[in-house]
Amino acid sequence: MFALNMLPSIPIGCLSRSALDDSHTLVENQADSAWKGNTMPIVTEYLIREGLTRLGLSAGSTALVHSSLSNFGHVEGGADAVIDALLGVIGPAGTILVPTLTGNENLSPENPPVFDPVNTPCWTGRIPETFRKRPDAIRSVHPTHSVAAIGADAMELTRDHILSITPCDEFSPYGKLARREDGYILLIGVDHDVNTTMHHVEEIAGVDYHMQRGFAESTLIINGTKIIRHYMLHRYGAARNFSVMGPIFVERGIQWSTRIGDADVHLIQAKPMVEITCQCLRANPRILYRE
Repeated sequence: MFALNMLPSIPIGCLSRSALDDSHTLVENQADSAWKGNTMPIVTEYLIREGLTRLGLSAGSTALVHSSLSNFGHVEGGADAVIDALLGVIGPAGTILVPTLTGNENLSPENPPVFDPVNTPCWTGRIPETFRKRPDAIRSVHPTHSVAAIGADAMELTRDHILSITPCDEFSPYGKLARREDGYILLIGVDHDVNTTMHHVEEIAGVDYHMQRGFAESTLIINGTKIIRHYMLHRYGAARNFSVMGPIFVERGIQWSTRIGDADVHLIQAKPMVEITCQCLRANPRILYRE
């Protein structure tokens, strides 16, 4: 029998499982090889590391990464090359997090989620799905909005997510990151419309369109043992316009951008991002809602 306070987050390498399953320009001496057929850029781990460093990510950084592998162009080594580049830049003192979301529009209190942190795949892309399967990854326990992390503070950032009544509250990795002075959001080939931490802001502000009514009696499967927990669910289908905040973040000096291969890449300071967006929501509770 498992005690809830013993199940804060799941180090994938420790669970029983038969197998884990599977410069503002390019560096000159690689420029000639940076294009395949003059249409698709060939992106290497080195070029990714160089671009992230140029952007401002550094040793000891803590960053939540939203990404699109295909928007880079052709990445030699695929998702693993991107992950290795991220971990190489932040080093052993830093932490990388990725959203490993599993919720969908079919969920409701009448149709509650079932979540196994080892076996439930995420739908957030090749990079997060590859990342969460690494032996040193720790995946937070939440039925719809889990996060996987690798690094010095991975356990601290993920361990309390099981306590979250709403998906992105103060116990969640999103809320914890937003309170850190050294926390960043990194958008690789995507924009703010996939920035899950914006839901944390909506929960702080108490907007009226974000959550479904009532509680879902959700099932968590931890190493074969079922645990029932009650959670409030995200209201799917309410269209957002998170990208409206991008120009504000640039003006306030908390967002920087570069290009790696075909991907536009943005680094945003998480704490002031949340503070500024909360200020905007207080002035206009529908500023993030796409009418």
